[in-house]
Amino acid sequence: MVNIAVLGYGTVGSGVVEVINTNHESINKRAGQEINIKYVLDLRDFPGDPVQEVLVHDYEIIANDPEVDIVVEVMGGIEPAYTFVKRALESGKSVCTSNKALVAKHGPELMEIAKEKNINFLFEASCGGGIPIIRALNGSLTADEVDEITGILNGTTNYMMYKMATEGSDFDVVLKEAQQKGYAEADPTADVEGYDACRKIAILSSLAYGKFLNYENVYTEGITKITPEDMVYAEELGMTIKLLGTSRKLGADTFTALVAPFMVGQKSPLYSVNDVFNAVFVHGNMLGDAMFYGSGAGKLPTASAVVADVVDEAKNLHENIATNWSNEPMKLTPMEETEGRFFVRVKGVTEAQAEAAFGKLQIVKVASLPDEFGFITECMKQKEYKEKISKLNGEVIAMIRVKD
Repeated sequence: MVNIAVLGYGTVGSGVVEVINTNHESINKRAGQEINIKYVLDLRDFPGDPVQEVLVHDYEIIANDPEVDIVVEVMGGIEPAYTFVKRALESGKSVCTSNKALVAKHGPELMEIAKEKNINFLFEASCGGGIPIIRALNGSLTADEVDEITGILNGTTNYMMYKMATEGSDFDVVLKEAQQKGYAEADPTADVEGYDACRKIAILSSLAYGKFLNYENVYTEGITKITPEDMVYAEELGMTIKLLGTSRKLGADTFTALVAPFMVGQKSPLYSVNDVFNAVFVHGNMLGDAMFYGSGAGKLPTASAVVADVVDEAKNLHENIATNWSNEPMKLTPMEETEGRFFVRVKGVTEAQAEAAFGKLQIVKVASLPDEFGFITECMKQKEYKEKISKLNGEVIAMIRVKD
């Protein structure tokens, strides 16, 4: 029997208990022994819920019980999650978590402790809800040299972009709708400003490239400036707008990473990922292109990924599962040096003036916006774009990167 303790009985925590209780026979079979929920930690009581039988309010009970083999951290936030997880690992208990903030900030330290103790710190649910992308990077893709990861990593913003594209709604309208449906928090900052996606692409990049990417070094831009007019241009171009987290390995020790809205064309597999779904596109030097798609959030999809980690840890109780993670810092190319194409909306400028500044352009006009036009540049460094755009005397209404 493997005893586990679940820290937190909120949305994901209650989902973990439900998944284990509902699928206990198949889970136990895959784990090779019985998974037993010995404790659930929460400050609240839940009268009438069977969880009351194993509910505790004091973490010390779990920390000091040598029979607890695995701790499941689904509380969220940095503290007290970090303190609890570190103590569990130091006492020889494996840990699995869905907490992206914790992994992005303290992942290297916690994985090092797990390695020293010959136990495990797993976090499949931290990056894509129920999408098994971390397991793929750690296992199925180990024969490949991954050189790009690009993902729709936040279901809330993808839902909002989809609604703005299909219904022509304003940002504030779709945000309110997302909040009413429970997709967005009362404070949506982490989602709409790109912070959530930033932490996720940092974790995925660290695993893919074998060097630690500090999320604080990743250029991050949210969706708050995207307008229905931008969406009209995207439709005219046969494209759509998505918030992407993307990173590339350009050379042996050269990497780029950013989070920003991108114009995405119909040839991209990410074009058709709509609503609250997430997807992660991976390119490897042997594999070529692959995409992982599914529910990026939600109680049971996330809980399912957490329980998959529980099973892995139960099968490897006293054996550290090797990963490609390293504590060596990843050095990013400065944003000014990163290359790409840019979609630009301008006013008070002629096409001839724009082409004089940028050279060859793909011009796009929208009948409902007669006083302006848009264009897509050739591929260039960001500093070149800034130099060229500064030569235009008119108004730059918007700039959105183009995903190639």
